[in-house]
Parts: sequence; C-alpha cells; structure tokens
Amino acid sequence: MSASLESLMREVPRASAPQWGGLLLFIAIGGAGAAAFVVLSTLIIWLDTGIADWIVNTICYGVLIVPVYLLHRLYSFQSEASHWQALPRYLAVQGMALLLAALFSFVIHGVTALPSVVVSILVIALTSGVNFMVLRGWAFARAQWGVAVPA
Repeated sequence: MSASLESLMREVPRASAPQWGGLLLFIAIGGAGAAAFVVLSTLIIWLDTGIADWIVNTICYGVLIVPVYLLHRLYSFQSEASHWQALPRYLAVQGMALLLAALFSFVIHGVTALPSVVVSILVIALTSGVNFMVLRGWAFARAQWGVAVPA
C-alpha cells in the first residue's frame, strides 16, 4: 500500500481482553480461590495452633489475595496494567467487596425470609458480579489519561 494511503488510515487500538471472555475464567479462578481458602483455613484450624479461628481465617484470606490477583490479572482480564496501578486497585475492590457483601446480606436477610444458604448464594453472585465489572473497568484497565488517539 502506498505511503499516502497508509497515512489516511486510522490505527485501530488493540483490545487487551475480550469484553466478556474472561467471565468464565473469573468465576473459575474465584471459585478455586474460595476452595483454597476453605481448605487452608480448615487445615490450619484443625492443626489446633492456638490461634483464634477468626484470626486464622483472616490470615488465610490475606495470604490468597496476591495469588488470586495474579491469576485474574493474567488470565481473567489479560491485563497489561502495571502492578503499581492494578494491585492497589485490586485491594481497594476487595475492601469494597467486603462492604458490599455485608450490605447485600443485611438487605436480603432483612427483606426476605430466604434460607441462609440461598442468601449466601445470592450475596456471592451479586458481590462477584459487581467485582467483575469494577475489576474489568477500573483495576485492570490500562491508564488512558493523557494518551493521544491518532486521528
């Protein structure tokens, strides 16, 4: 193609990940992380270390944050955002998720007479859905400010 024709063509930005392609991986990685949490915390509590169970759960959850973050970054969102940007945002989303889970639990338990198992499933589904959207659109998105788009 001639140079004059090429200069008239716009460059199409390459998407870092499909819009919804990572949803199944997000669910699988989140589920694996949850299963790992249950196994790890149950094992450590079973070992009777003398540490309070709630502290064991908190430590186990904390230990799994970075590995799950790395898996989501690499597979679920195929993100090229720097760790300096994505990890603090991921941690903020985790904090938001705890608050959302508490809010959803409060509302659903207060409004409905559903069994606890059903409420738990609804809370997980709602919180995970919000997490996916926020992680995709903010935590793992590449910084776009100040980037000129070729005309």
